[in-house]
Amino acid sequence: MQQIQQFLPFILMFVVIYFFMIRPQQKKAKQEKQFEADLKVGDKIITKSGIHGKISELADSTIVIETMSGKLKMERSSISMEMSASLAKK
Repeated sequence: MQQIQQFLPFILMFVVIYFFMIRPQQKKAKQEKQFEADLKVGDKIITKSGIHGKISELADSTIVIETMSGKLKMERSSISMEMSASLAKK
């Protein structure tokens, strides 16, 4: 019984870290993956570097976006979920 009491603070600390740090990060990563999978031609997006554009072509891991200065080929992971969502609300 005394051994369990010695490890109890470590177990509680791990549980707190899991629920306040690890789990939210996993949830956000899952949402970003779903966002990338749901992209379609014609969606207006903003990249993580701040480039605004409209999707003109989709591939497995890359996209082609149309900007005011021409077309750019980028990785799907370079699209910002938060900034693109705020653009869609406008």
